Amino acid sequence: MTEEIHEGGCACGSVRYRTTGAPTKTAACHCRYCQLRTGSAFGVSVYFPEERVELLQGALSEYSFQTESGRGFTTQFCPRCGTTLFWRLGLSEGAVGVAGGTFDPPSFWYEVDREIFTRSKAGFVRLDVAHSLETTASYEPTCEDPAPLRGG
Repeated sequence: MTEEIHEGGCACGSVRYRTTGAPTKTAACHCRYCQLRTGSAFGVSVYFPEERVELLQGALSEYSFQTESGRGFTTQFCPRCGTTLFWRLGLSEGAVGVAGGTFDPPSFWYEVDREIFTRSKAGFVRLDVAHSLETTASYEPTCEDPAPLRGG
């Protein structure tokens, strides 16, 4: 049996990657972190076990911070064009989030069956998903986010 393989990369082509197998979960995330990370209304998250994501070409820059739940969040992006490709969450050890729009066409080969953090969802967004959650089961804020994340 042949495993599913998908490749993708950044906008300028400097960074290329490959995923093997099916994602462990997918979601449209409306949290402020994803809104700022993407510069859009939400992020499309496609998660794989770390050993199923291979960097084929290029180097990545990183930005790390702590969420209001006190957990680490590290984004990895192309230093040349700025495209965010991956992220790792302190809550999900051993998993890599892949930015859904960075897969080669047909880019959206996976099913998105849930949306999370709908409490900060843009009013104009309408998604047809099976599960819609105001936050997540693991959401436990320990402090207030800085002003840019609160919108003030």
